[in-house]
Amino acid sequence: RTRRMPPESEGSALRDSEIATLKAWIDQGARAPAEPIPPDPRRHWAFQEPVRQAVPPSVPCFRGPEVSGSDTLPRRGRESMPPSRWGRNPVDAFLAVAHSRQGLSPSPPVSDDLLLRRVYLDLIGLPPTREELHAFRNDRSPGAYERVVERLLDDPRHGERWGRHWMDVWRYSDWYGLEGELRASHKHIWRWRDWIIESLNRDKGYDRMVLEMLAGDELAPTDPDILRATGYLVRNWYIFNRNFWLDDVIQHTARGFLGLTMQCARCHDHKYDPISQVDYYRFRAFFEPHHVRIDRIPAFADREQNGLSRVYDATPDMPTYLFVRGDENHPDRSRPLRPGTPDVLEGRVEITPISLPRDAYCPDKRDFVLRETLAGSAAEVARARDGAAAVTRLRWELQRAEVRHAALTAVIRAEQLEDAGKKGSAEWTKWAVEAAGRQRELAVLEAGVKRWGARQTAAAAPATERDEASKKVADAEQALARAEAERRKPTTTAYTPRPLAFPRAKTTYREVVPNDPYPKVSTGRRLALARWVADRNNPLTARVAVNHVWTRHFGAPLVGSMFDFGLRTPRPVHHELLDWLSVEFMESGWSMKHLHRLLVTSEAYRMRSWSEGRTQPNQQRDPDNRFLWRMNPRRLEGEVLRDSLLHLAGRLDSRQGGPELPIADAEGGTRRTVYYHYAKDERIPFLTMFDAPSVEECYRRHETIVPQQALVMSNSKLTLARASEIAAAISREVGGHDTPAVRAAFIVSAFERILGRVPTVQERGECEAALAELTLLFTADRSAGAPARDRARASLVHVLLNHNDFVTAR
Repeated sequence: RTRRMPPESEGSALRDSEIATLKAWIDQGARAPAEPIPPDPRRHWAFQEPVRQAVPPSVPCFRGPEVSGSDTLPRRGRESMPPSRWGRNPVDAFLAVAHSRQGLSPSPPVSDDLLLRRVYLDLIGLPPTREELHAFRNDRSPGAYERVVERLLDDPRHGERWGRHWMDVWRYSDWYGLEGELRASHKHIWRWRDWIIESLNRDKGYDRMVLEMLAGDELAPTDPDILRATGYLVRNWYIFNRNFWLDDVIQHTARGFLGLTMQCARCHDHKYDPISQVDYYRFRAFFEPHHVRIDRIPAFADREQNGLSRVYDATPDMPTYLFVRGDENHPDRSRPLRPGTPDVLEGRVEITPISLPRDAYCPDKRDFVLRETLAGSAAEVARARDGAAAVTRLRWELQRAEVRHAALTAVIRAEQLEDAGKKGSAEWTKWAVEAAGRQRELAVLEAGVKRWGARQTAAAAPATERDEASKKVADAEQALARAEAERRKPTTTAYTPRPLAFPRAKTTYREVVPNDPYPKVSTGRRLALARWVADRNNPLTARVAVNHVWTRHFGAPLVGSMFDFGLRTPRPVHHELLDWLSVEFMESGWSMKHLHRLLVTSEAYRMRSWSEGRTQPNQQRDPDNRFLWRMNPRRLEGEVLRDSLLHLAGRLDSRQGGPELPIADAEGGTRRTVYYHYAKDERIPFLTMFDAPSVEECYRRHETIVPQQALVMSNSKLTLARASEIAAAISREVGGHDTPAVRAAFIVSAFERILGRVPTVQERGECEAALAELTLLFTADRSAGAPARDRARASLVHVLLNHNDFVTAR
């Protein structure tokens, strides 16, 4: 019996001639051309450790003539524009070699005005004030620009600007729910956002940030400032399926820190990269035990109102199985998998279980919880005493309240002695007996209150309910008798411990969340993984981080794929520069600020973003600017536009941190955009018009130019209101008289504030004509209350806010 190939359901049968050809080939030995032996994947550029090559010697680089148009101010110390050398900064030295090889000449430097605006927007996400612009123009001393860079790096707003960049990469999302049900991320995740901003401002090493985000609970189990960093993992929590939750953890940990598309190996071995399906599940094993909980914080007993969202190892013995073909319903239970990293990276991890301190595994025994518990009990006594003078029920409640407080005090003292290893001592015995006796006394009082209440109810009950009411009185009297009998027994140390809370998130939406105690030992798996990720010998981590920082300064990445450094990604054209920067980054203590400083003080960063004159031949040789012969212009993000509008109007609230703010308040609100609620389907409408990041994935924002953006900038209440405020601020500066000199001063001030430069002669003339025409128009229109002059000025400001130079970093 023969089987047809291909099967009938999968294609038509082979013709006789085709079958004959196959038979003949088999009879001849089925010889086939030799297949090339694939190279060892370990030799791929990204899987080898970065090497710091010697910085190339500087090469001559003619800068070209003075610029024209709007870029009219002389460059600092470059008035004569002599031939110079691109060698003072290593970034320039590497790029100069590439320029020379490609026959490219770098673009001339941008004007000081636009350079200042560029670096302000890059480092703090806000344009310079007019005063800052004039101060920079007037400071002709050496190192003036470098001092500006240092000041901006020290500015607290730097963390807000770059925090938003990393929040894109790390998929920041506030909690998301429907009809009150929490479905994704978690409450109070804003604490992780504040940790990101504060860490960047403090220049915390990137390697340390990785450790704290992946394993802060194992690194510092009782430090809330570090525990909040594990919001990185909390953010992936998803109520409907734990496997989806873990898949996101694996996928984005690999892509965000390592530039590996490990998710492709969930169902089968990776089609392109040397990552097996076993590798995928061994990587999952690092995260298998972890879970999410909300810890109580000082002054807030209600965790829903405020708390610390964090992770911990809830199930240390949870096995990890490979899902056959990725099907979670068919785990291969024949071979549990231990944690491990992909073999191709030859990484070794040493996993050591971590014994946790009491405050970590039993948070209700922390000192502040005990203090607040006793203070709450004492306050209850005080409230009962205030109203107990004449009412029998209230007198009972006061006596309930006083004994309960005494019992609680004794129980807590006995607990503290037990935790100190003094159980059985004379002092412990004293407090344990006191606690047990007070609890018996409390039981009698509570039973008495119930009996009193039952009697009162029975006395007022109608005849039809009197039998039932009498039965409740009898039951209450029996309960009181039992409590009194128990109180008469000899006292012992057998007190009832106070109930402790061990809240945790649901694993699935159907789960009834248990209150089992937290484990006393953490597996140490995530800390071991984090140390491997942030290890100096890991070939990927520093390269991936450098690529992200470079992209956001220069508008294009060194490695084209932000999250895939695998075999399909060719060696970058600036490979030597990438490796030099990666090693420099690590040897600087993984300092982000050091990397920023190095990049923004380079000559490459100071180039113009457009080409004219002698750089025109570059357009033919390198039209896509792959070799960075000019700066890339960049559209500003929606957050920067909104913040800049508030900043220019003098309305931006400088307060930092705190719980997320409602989206509904954003249009009229004055806090920086990073502090408003941001989640799936819950974003500020203004941002959605300007390529807002997806909370699902945003390793690099798209840049689009669509009509809706112009409509928003033209018609939104946000822009219109801020235009009037900016115009009013300029009028206060230049004066309210409508004279040619005042109009000219208004125009210059508006250009310098909004576009960061002086107007050209043509622009100044057109604006003067527009102001005059608009003033006449509004004078004839008496429908509005504002003076015609003010309306005309606001309209001009509104036009400038819609100028391409306002929405673009050039």
